[in-house]
Amino acid sequence: MKTLADKQRGMGFTGFILIAAGVIFVAILGMKVVPPYIHSAQIAHVFKAIASDPAMQSATTKEIQESYSKRANIDFITDITAEDIVIDKEEGRLSLSANYSVRIPLVANITLLLEFNPSSS
Repeated sequence: MKTLADKQRGMGFTGFILIAAGVIFVAILGMKVVPPYIHSAQIAHVFKAIASDPAMQSATTKEIQESYSKRANIDFITDITAEDIVIDKEEGRLSLSANYSVRIPLVANITLLLEFNPSSS
């Protein structure tokens, strides 16, 4: 006859701790990685809004940078400044882009480097 301990199935305490540590690590990593991606999407949205604005098609570089600064201030975008934007006017089309990176410290001397390239196209 089998004892009660032989019939029991499930997770032990050590397994529970390992799974909980893994879930906590993934949650913390997600909380650190998601905001830079959201900011990149906001920057791309601002670029598209400026590029599609008819008033900006004939604007000077300074006016385009001022428009970005105002919109970035509203959305609290601090990852890039107006001077970091590459502005191209080809065949009457306005195109905005930027290259930037974000460093996220994880643990001790381990850092995650994310590189972004938002553009209006």
